[in-house]
Parts: sequence; C-alpha cells; structure tokens
Amino acid sequence: MEEKKLAIIATKGTLDWAYPPFILASTAAALGYEVQIFFTFYGLQLVRKDLSGLKVSPIGNPGMPMKMPFGPKWFKDISWNIPNALQCIIPGYESVATALMKQTIANNGVATIPELRELCQEAEVKFLACQMTVELFGFEHSDFIDGLDYVGAATFFEFAGESDICLYI
Repeated sequence: MEEKKLAIIATKGTLDWAYPPFILASTAAALGYEVQIFFTFYGLQLVRKDLSGLKVSPIGNPGMPMKMPFGPKWFKDISWNIPNALQCIIPGYESVATALMKQTIANNGVATIPELRELCQEAEVKFLACQMTVELFGFEHSDFIDGLDYVGAATFFEFAGESDICLYI
C-alpha cells in the first residue's frame, strides 16, 4: 500500500494560528503520512529561531473566547466580550490577551508551539520556506531553524499535486 501524503500551506504567524499546521502535521506523521508544510508570508514566523514574539490578535476575531485562566469557576466562566473599538484603544491589550492565552494553554496541558514544532521535526515532517517571501521580507536564512528547505511554489506543487490531503491554513 502506498504511503498517504498530507500537504499544508501555512500562511498565518500568530500564536493561535500556529497550532493547526503543527497539530495536523504531527498527527498525520504519527498515522504514517508523508507530510510537508510550506511556510509562506506570515507563516514564516513559525519557523524562525525565536518564537517568543508570537502573539494572539483578538481584534476582529469574534470567535476567540476571552475567558480568564485563573480565579474561581464563576469568574472563569464569564465570557469577556470586549468590543473591537475598545480593544484598539487599550494600550497593551494584545499582550494581555497573549499572556492569558499562554496561561490557558499551560493550564490545560497543551503542548507549546516550540514543543509541537520539535515533535514535527522528530517525526520527519518536511518544512519548506517560500524563498520568494523570505526575500520579500528581507529575512536571512540564519533567522530560521535548521533543516528548512528554501523553495519556490512550483517545488511545493510537485508534492501537493500528489497529496491525498492538501490544507491551506
């Protein structure tokens, strides 16, 4: 039986959008799929050496739950629906939302992005960086983790065209 293939295009570079490509890739690899992730535009943030700058952006994201990861149950159960207009003018709002998300992740025992990325690498998920985007944004290869291939879209299409599943995230 031929090995199944999963191709993922990762275009987002925020903390919350970092989870889908790494969770799906590591799961598929564990199930025996051959997996490649093509990181382009803001998705390149996910393969930089330093991930400490990943943040969540609650502005314009009505599906993002804003719950407190601490305090008594009644307090944690409140849905803090802060209007976008207020989020925009409150200094440091994005940083607070990021800290709360990181605490929620830790409270629930969810792996961190560096842990998930390493798990993918250990499972031999192939990471591809869009060379055009690297050049467009003025990045250096030294900005990124080891083991990354720098390719054009046509190279990724070879694999994606043969994939059983191709996801755009």
